[in-house]
Amino acid sequence: MESRTKLGWLPIAIVLLLIVIAFPLGRLAIFMTSSHRPGSIEEKIIEIHKGETPHEISKVLLSNDVISDADNFMLTGRLIRQWRKIKVGEYKLTPSMSPLEVFDVITSGVSLARPITVREGENMYEIADDLTAKGLSSREKFLEVCRDPKFIASLNMFQVNLPTTLEGYLFPDTYYFNRALSNADIARQMVKHFFEFWTPEQEAQAQLLGLNQHGIITLASIIEKETGAAEERAIISSVFHNRLKKRMRLQSDPTTIYGMWERYKGKIHKKDLSEKNNYNTYSVSSLPEGPIGNPGKEAIQAALHPAETPYLFFVSHNDGTHQFSRTVEEHNRAVQKFQLDRKMREGKSWRDRLRKTASTNVSGSSK
Repeated sequence: MESRTKLGWLPIAIVLLLIVIAFPLGRLAIFMTSSHRPGSIEEKIIEIHKGETPHEISKVLLSNDVISDADNFMLTGRLIRQWRKIKVGEYKLTPSMSPLEVFDVITSGVSLARPITVREGENMYEIADDLTAKGLSSREKFLEVCRDPKFIASLNMFQVNLPTTLEGYLFPDTYYFNRALSNADIARQMVKHFFEFWTPEQEAQAQLLGLNQHGIITLASIIEKETGAAEERAIISSVFHNRLKKRMRLQSDPTTIYGMWERYKGKIHKKDLSEKNNYNTYSVSSLPEGPIGNPGKEAIQAALHPAETPYLFFVSHNDGTHQFSRTVEEHNRAVQKFQLDRKMREGKSWRDRLRKTASTNVSGSSK
Protein backbone atom coordinates (compact mmCIF):
# COMPACT_ATOMS: atom_id res chain seq x y z
CA MET A 1 0.00 0.00 0.00
CA GLU A 2 2.83 2.42 0.90
CA SER A 3 4.63 1.93 -2.40
CA ARG A 4 1.39 2.49 -4.32
CA THR A 5 0.80 5.75 -2.40
CA LYS A 6 4.28 7.00 -3.34
CA LEU A 7 3.76 6.02 -6.96
CA GLY A 8 0.42 7.79 -6.96
CA TRP A 9 2.13 11.09 -6.19
CA LEU A 10 4.63 10.73 -9.10
CA PRO A 11 2.31 11.87 -11.93
CA ILE A 12 1.21 14.84 -9.85
CA ALA A 13 4.85 15.84 -9.19
CA ILE A 14 5.69 15.60 -12.87
CA VAL A 15 2.72 17.78 -13.78
CA LEU A 16 3.69 20.38 -11.19
CA LEU A 17 7.31 20.38 -12.46
CA LEU A 18 6.17 20.87 -16.03
CA ILE A 19 3.99 23.79 -14.97
CA VAL A 20 6.91 25.42 -13.16
CA ILE A 21 9.19 24.97 -16.16
CA ALA A 22 6.63 25.87 -18.79
CA PHE A 23 5.74 29.22 -17.26
CA PRO A 24 9.16 30.93 -17.64
CA LEU A 25 9.81 29.14 -20.93
CA GLY A 26 6.50 30.42 -22.19
CA ARG A 27 7.47 33.95 -21.25
CA LEU A 28 10.86 33.43 -22.91
CA ALA A 29 9.25 32.09 -26.10
CA ILE A 30 7.09 35.20 -26.31
CA PHE A 31 10.18 37.40 -25.73
CA MET A 32 12.22 35.57 -28.35
CA THR A 33 9.61 36.07 -31.05
CA SER A 34 8.35 39.54 -30.20
CA SER A 35 9.98 42.88 -30.91
CA HIS A 36 10.68 45.70 -28.50
CA ARG A 37 8.83 48.31 -30.56
CA PRO A 38 6.80 46.65 -33.34
CA GLY A 39 6.71 48.62 -36.56
CA SER A 40 9.57 50.96 -35.62
CA ILE A 41 11.85 51.63 -38.60
CA GLU A 42 14.28 53.83 -36.67
CA GLU A 43 17.75 52.55 -37.59
CA LYS A 44 20.45 52.12 -34.97
CA ILE A 45 24.11 51.62 -35.87
CA ILE A 46 25.70 49.29 -33.31
CA GLU A 47 29.41 48.51 -33.10
CA ILE A 48 30.56 45.20 -31.64
CA HIS A 49 34.22 45.08 -30.75
CA LYS A 50 36.60 42.22 -30.18
CA GLY A 51 36.54 40.91 -26.62
CA GLU A 52 33.18 42.41 -25.62
CA THR A 53 31.15 40.27 -23.20
CA PRO A 54 27.44 39.34 -23.52
CA HIS A 55 26.75 41.79 -20.70
CA GLU A 56 28.54 44.62 -22.50
CA ILE A 57 26.83 43.89 -25.83
CA SER A 58 23.40 43.67 -24.19
CA LYS A 59 24.05 46.95 -22.38
CA VAL A 60 24.91 48.69 -25.69
CA LEU A 61 21.76 47.32 -27.33
CA LEU A 62 19.66 48.46 -24.38
CA SER A 63 21.17 51.95 -24.31
CA ASN A 64 20.42 52.28 -28.02
CA ASP A 65 16.80 51.20 -27.47
CA VAL A 66 17.16 48.10 -29.68
CA ILE A 67 16.06 45.79 -26.84
CA SER A 68 13.98 46.45 -23.73
CA ASP A 69 15.46 43.90 -21.30
CA ALA A 70 19.20 43.16 -21.16
CA ASP A 71 18.83 40.19 -18.77
CA ASN A 72 16.27 38.43 -20.96
CA PHE A 73 18.40 39.12 -24.04
CA MET A 74 21.46 37.58 -22.39
CA LEU A 75 19.39 34.55 -21.29
CA THR A 76 17.99 34.15 -24.80
CA GLY A 77 21.49 34.13 -26.25
CA ARG A 78 22.63 31.45 -23.82
CA LEU A 79 19.62 29.18 -24.44
CA ILE A 80 19.97 29.33 -28.21
CA ARG A 81 23.78 29.22 -27.96
CA GLN A 82 24.47 32.35 -29.97
CA TRP A 83 26.97 34.25 -27.86
CA ARG A 84 29.99 32.38 -29.19
CA LYS A 85 28.84 33.10 -32.73
CA ILE A 86 28.86 36.89 -32.36
CA LYS A 87 31.14 38.54 -34.95
CA VAL A 88 32.97 41.82 -34.65
CA GLY A 89 31.42 44.46 -36.84
CA GLU A 90 29.20 47.47 -37.32
CA TYR A 91 25.53 46.51 -37.69
CA LYS A 92 22.29 48.24 -38.62
CA LEU A 93 19.43 47.26 -36.27
CA THR A 94 15.93 48.52 -35.45
CA PRO A 95 13.71 48.30 -32.31
CA SER A 96 11.16 46.39 -34.41
CA MET A 97 13.47 43.37 -34.56
CA SER A 98 12.86 40.44 -32.26
CA PRO A 99 15.83 39.20 -30.21
CA LEU A 100 16.14 36.27 -32.63
CA GLU A 101 16.38 38.70 -35.54
CA VAL A 102 18.97 40.76 -33.68
CA PHE A 103 21.07 37.64 -33.15
CA ASP A 104 20.69 36.73 -36.81
CA VAL A 105 22.25 40.06 -37.76
CA ILE A 106 25.07 40.27 -35.22
CA THR A 107 26.18 36.68 -35.86
CA SER A 108 26.10 37.06 -39.66
CA GLY A 109 29.37 38.96 -39.98
CA VAL A 110 27.70 41.06 -42.69
CA SER A 111 28.38 44.44 -41.18
CA LEU A 112 28.18 47.96 -42.55
CA ALA A 113 31.05 48.74 -44.89
CA ARG A 114 32.47 52.21 -45.42
CA PRO A 115 34.45 52.66 -48.64
CA ILE A 116 37.98 54.04 -48.44
CA THR A 117 40.00 54.54 -51.61
CA VAL A 118 43.78 54.43 -51.55
CA ARG A 119 44.80 56.32 -54.68
CA GLU A 120 47.95 55.61 -56.65
CA GLY A 121 50.82 57.56 -55.14
CA GLU A 122 49.10 58.44 -51.85
CA ASN A 123 51.41 58.12 -48.88
CA MET A 124 50.58 56.70 -45.47
CA TYR A 125 50.02 60.18 -44.03
CA GLU A 126 47.32 60.90 -46.62
CA ILE A 127 45.75 57.48 -46.08
CA ALA A 128 45.69 58.12 -42.33
CA ASP A 129 43.92 61.42 -42.96
CA ASP A 130 41.31 59.70 -45.17
CA LEU A 131 40.66 57.01 -42.58
CA THR A 132 40.25 59.64 -39.89
CA ALA A 133 37.83 61.66 -42.02
CA LYS A 134 35.70 58.53 -42.52
CA GLY A 135 35.67 57.83 -38.78
CA LEU A 136 37.56 54.57 -39.27
CA SER A 137 40.72 55.45 -37.41
CA SER A 138 42.74 58.20 -35.83
CA ARG A 139 45.71 59.57 -37.75
CA GLU A 140 48.22 58.97 -34.96
CA LYS A 141 47.15 55.40 -34.25
CA PHE A 142 47.20 54.33 -37.88
CA LEU A 143 50.67 55.84 -38.40
CA GLU A 144 51.82 54.15 -35.20
CA VAL A 145 50.79 50.77 -36.63
CA CYS A 146 52.51 51.54 -39.95
CA ARG A 147 55.77 52.25 -38.10
CA ASP A 148 55.58 49.44 -35.54
CA PRO A 149 58.41 46.94 -36.18
CA LYS A 150 56.70 44.24 -34.09
CA PHE A 151 53.48 44.55 -36.10
CA ILE A 152 55.37 44.56 -39.41
CA ALA A 153 57.19 41.38 -38.35
CA SER A 154 53.93 39.76 -37.21
CA LEU A 155 52.50 40.04 -40.73
CA ASN A 156 54.84 37.24 -41.87
CA MET A 157 54.67 38.56 -45.42
CA PHE A 158 58.11 40.11 -45.95
CA GLN A 159 60.56 37.38 -46.88
CA VAL A 160 63.97 38.94 -46.22
CA ASN A 161 64.57 42.37 -44.70
CA LEU A 162 61.70 44.04 -42.91
CA PRO A 163 60.88 47.60 -44.06
CA THR A 164 61.01 50.30 -41.40
CA THR A 165 57.43 51.34 -42.28
CA LEU A 166 54.55 49.99 -44.37
CA GLU A 167 54.89 52.88 -46.80
CA GLY A 168 54.73 51.47 -50.33
CA TYR A 169 52.86 48.34 -49.32
CA LEU A 170 49.43 49.86 -48.59
CA PHE A 171 48.17 48.79 -51.99
CA PRO A 172 46.04 51.28 -53.95
CA ASP A 173 42.44 50.10 -54.30
CA THR A 174 38.98 50.69 -52.86
CA TYR A 175 38.45 48.90 -49.55
CA TYR A 176 35.36 48.47 -47.40
CA PHE A 177 35.94 48.74 -43.67
CA ASN A 178 33.74 49.08 -40.60
CA ARG A 179 34.47 51.06 -37.47
CA ALA A 180 34.91 47.96 -35.34
CA LEU A 181 38.09 47.02 -37.23
CA SER A 182 41.38 47.86 -35.57
CA ASN A 183 44.12 49.88 -37.25
CA ALA A 184 46.12 46.69 -37.44
CA ASP A 185 43.27 44.93 -39.27
CA ILE A 186 43.01 47.77 -41.79
CA ALA A 187 46.75 47.90 -42.47
CA ARG A 188 46.91 44.09 -42.70
CA GLN A 189 44.25 43.99 -45.42
CA MET A 190 46.08 46.61 -47.50
CA VAL A 191 49.44 44.86 -47.20
CA LYS A 192 47.86 41.48 -47.93
CA HIS A 193 46.44 42.94 -51.14
CA PHE A 194 49.94 44.03 -52.17
CA PHE A 195 51.33 40.53 -51.73
CA GLU A 196 48.42 39.10 -53.72
CA PHE A 197 49.66 41.29 -56.58
CA TRP A 198 53.42 40.68 -56.21
CA THR A 199 54.50 37.47 -57.96
CA PRO A 200 57.66 35.31 -58.08
CA GLU A 201 58.09 36.45 -61.70
CA GLN A 202 58.24 40.05 -60.56
CA GLU A 203 60.76 39.13 -57.89
CA ALA A 204 62.92 37.46 -60.55
CA GLN A 205 62.66 40.51 -62.82
CA ALA A 206 63.70 42.78 -59.95
CA GLN A 207 66.82 40.67 -59.40
CA LEU A 208 67.68 40.90 -63.11
CA LEU A 209 67.69 44.68 -62.69
CA GLY A 210 69.96 44.41 -59.66
CA LEU A 211 67.23 45.38 -57.21
CA ASN A 212 65.11 43.62 -54.61
CA GLN A 213 61.39 44.01 -53.97
CA HIS A 214 61.89 46.99 -51.67
CA GLY A 215 64.07 48.74 -54.22
CA ILE A 216 61.52 48.27 -57.00
CA ILE A 217 58.65 49.55 -54.86
CA THR A 218 60.75 52.53 -53.78
CA LEU A 219 61.57 53.34 -57.40
CA ALA A 220 57.94 52.79 -58.47
CA SER A 221 56.75 55.24 -55.81
CA ILE A 222 59.03 57.94 -57.29
CA ILE A 223 57.86 57.18 -60.83
CA GLU A 224 54.26 57.43 -59.63
CA LYS A 225 54.88 60.91 -58.24
CA GLU A 226 56.87 62.18 -61.21
CA THR A 227 54.30 61.70 -63.96
CA GLY A 228 50.58 61.25 -64.45
CA ALA A 229 51.01 60.44 -68.14
CA ALA A 230 50.71 56.66 -68.51
CA GLU A 231 52.70 56.60 -71.76
CA GLU A 232 55.69 58.19 -70.02
CA ARG A 233 56.09 55.90 -67.04
CA ALA A 234 58.49 53.46 -68.70
CA ILE A 235 60.60 56.39 -70.03
CA ILE A 236 60.70 58.08 -66.61
CA SER A 237 61.73 54.68 -65.24
CA SER A 238 64.55 54.46 -67.78
CA VAL A 239 65.92 57.84 -66.65
CA PHE A 240 66.18 56.69 -63.05
CA HIS A 241 67.60 53.28 -63.96
CA ASN A 242 70.20 55.00 -66.19
CA ARG A 243 71.17 57.36 -63.39
CA LEU A 244 71.46 54.50 -60.90
CA LYS A 245 73.79 52.65 -63.28
CA LYS A 246 75.98 55.73 -63.58
CA ARG A 247 75.87 56.25 -59.79
CA MET A 248 74.21 59.62 -60.28
CA ARG A 249 71.91 61.01 -57.65
CA LEU A 250 68.27 60.74 -58.66
CA GLN A 251 67.56 64.36 -57.61
CA SER A 252 63.79 63.90 -57.57
CA ASP A 253 61.80 66.73 -55.99
CA PRO A 254 59.03 64.43 -54.65
CA THR A 255 61.60 62.66 -52.47
CA THR A 256 62.59 66.01 -50.97
CA ILE A 257 58.94 66.74 -50.23
CA TYR A 258 58.44 63.36 -48.56
CA GLY A 259 61.53 63.83 -46.40
CA MET A 260 59.94 66.91 -44.85
CA TRP A 261 56.29 65.85 -45.14
CA GLU A 262 55.20 66.67 -41.60
CA ARG A 263 56.25 70.31 -42.07
CA TYR A 264 55.64 70.61 -45.82
CA LYS A 265 53.49 73.67 -46.65
CA GLY A 266 53.11 73.29 -50.42
CA LYS A 267 56.49 74.64 -51.51
CA ILE A 268 60.10 73.56 -51.24
CA HIS A 269 63.02 75.95 -51.18
CA LYS A 270 66.62 75.73 -52.29
CA LYS A 271 67.81 75.05 -48.74
CA ASP A 272 65.44 72.04 -48.57
CA LEU A 273 67.31 70.40 -51.45
CA SER A 274 70.50 70.24 -49.40
CA GLU A 275 68.83 68.89 -46.28
CA LYS A 276 70.32 65.57 -45.26
CA ASN A 277 67.77 62.87 -44.55
CA ASN A 278 67.22 59.30 -45.71
CA TYR A 279 64.69 60.28 -48.39
CA ASN A 280 66.04 63.43 -50.06
CA THR A 281 67.68 62.17 -53.26
CA TYR A 282 69.56 65.43 -53.63
CA SER A 283 71.65 64.29 -50.67
CA VAL A 284 71.21 60.50 -50.84
CA SER A 285 73.55 58.96 -53.39
CA SER A 286 71.20 56.18 -54.51
CA LEU A 287 67.61 55.19 -53.80
CA PRO A 288 66.02 56.67 -50.68
CA GLU A 289 65.52 54.53 -47.57
CA GLY A 290 62.11 53.42 -48.72
CA PRO A 291 59.05 54.32 -50.79
CA ILE A 292 57.67 57.86 -50.73
CA GLY A 293 54.10 56.72 -51.41
CA ASN A 294 52.11 53.69 -52.44
CA PRO A 295 52.54 53.00 -56.15
CA GLY A 296 49.88 51.42 -58.32
CA LYS A 297 50.23 48.44 -60.64
CA GLU A 298 51.30 50.49 -63.68
CA ALA A 299 54.08 52.32 -61.84
CA ILE A 300 55.40 49.03 -60.43
CA GLN A 301 55.37 47.50 -63.91
CA ALA A 302 57.25 50.54 -65.24
CA ALA A 303 59.88 50.15 -62.52
CA LEU A 304 60.27 46.49 -63.46
CA HIS A 305 60.27 47.09 -67.22
CA PRO A 306 61.98 50.39 -68.05
CA ALA A 307 62.17 51.52 -71.65
CA GLU A 308 65.58 51.41 -73.33
CA THR A 309 66.63 55.05 -73.70
CA PRO A 310 69.80 57.16 -73.42
CA TYR A 311 68.03 59.77 -71.29
CA LEU A 312 69.38 61.07 -68.00
CA PHE A 313 67.18 64.16 -67.49
CA PHE A 314 63.61 65.33 -67.94
CA VAL A 315 61.75 68.60 -67.51
CA SER A 316 58.04 69.31 -67.39
CA HIS A 317 56.14 70.67 -70.40
CA ASN A 318 53.70 72.06 -67.80
CA ASP A 319 50.89 69.92 -69.18
CA GLY A 320 51.66 66.62 -67.47
CA THR A 321 54.22 65.47 -70.03
CA HIS A 322 58.00 65.94 -70.14
CA GLN A 323 60.94 66.82 -72.34
CA PHE A 324 63.66 64.17 -72.06
CA SER A 325 67.37 64.88 -72.55
CA ARG A 326 70.61 62.92 -72.83
CA THR A 327 73.04 65.59 -71.64
CA VAL A 328 73.04 68.40 -69.09
CA GLU A 329 73.40 70.91 -71.93
CA GLU A 330 70.24 69.62 -73.63
CA HIS A 331 68.48 69.58 -70.29
CA ASN A 332 69.43 73.18 -69.46
CA ARG A 333 68.09 74.35 -72.81
CA ALA A 334 64.83 72.51 -72.10
CA VAL A 335 64.64 74.12 -68.65
CA GLN A 336 65.19 77.55 -70.23
CA LYS A 337 62.41 76.90 -72.72
CA PHE A 338 59.76 75.20 -70.59
CA GLN A 339 60.38 76.50 -67.08
CA LEU A 340 62.20 79.83 -67.18
CA ASP A 341 60.13 81.27 -70.03
CA ARG A 342 56.93 82.54 -68.39
CA LYS A 343 55.00 82.40 -71.66
CA MET A 344 55.52 78.63 -71.79
CA ARG A 345 53.96 78.33 -68.33
CA GLU A 346 51.02 80.70 -68.70
CA GLY A 347 47.64 79.06 -68.15
CA LYS A 348 49.22 75.67 -67.55
CA SER A 349 49.66 73.48 -64.52
CA TRP A 350 53.20 73.88 -63.27
CA ARG A 351 55.37 73.97 -60.21
CA ASP A 352 57.82 76.83 -59.81
CA ARG A 353 61.42 75.96 -60.45
CA LEU A 354 63.50 75.90 -57.30
CA ARG A 355 66.75 77.15 -58.78
CA LYS A 356 67.21 80.53 -60.41
CA THR A 357 69.51 79.52 -63.24
CA ALA A 358 69.53 76.63 -65.65
CA SER A 359 73.16 75.89 -64.91
CA THR A 360 72.33 74.81 -61.36
CA ASN A 361 69.34 72.77 -62.47
CA VAL A 362 70.65 69.32 -63.29
CA SER A 363 67.99 67.30 -61.58
CA GLY A 364 66.34 64.21 -62.99
CA SER A 365 62.98 65.82 -62.33
CA SER A 366 61.82 69.29 -63.26
CA LYS A 367 58.12 69.11 -62.72
